Amino acid sequence: MNWILLAIAGFCEVAFASCLGKAREATGSAVYLWYLAFFITMSISMLLLMKVTQTMPIGTAYAVWTGIGAVGTVVVGILVFKDPATFWRLFFLSTLVISLVGLKLVSE
Repeated sequence: MNWILLAIAGFCEVAFASCLGKAREATGSAVYLWYLAFFITMSISMLLLMKVTQTMPIGTAYAVWTGIGAVGTVVVGILVFKDPATFWRLFFLSTLVISLVGLKLVSE
């Protein structure tokens, strides 16, 4: 169950980072809605991370949480914000995914 909560927390991290990008692009009152979404998703992410670290080693939980956030944010950047998808960028992104899977495999 902790791994599921940790994955949800990581996806919320992707959401709050994406909200910052959308707020930067928005105009008028839409900016405030994106910032509201940012604070809501950030709060959910942090609360879930706090819950998970009560029973999981902090180093593993934090590494996986930030890894999901980093990978997800890069993917959203490529798909939504038209960030470049160069070979080296995707190569190093894949090494991060492999590292996250490795942490899951060696964790108790």
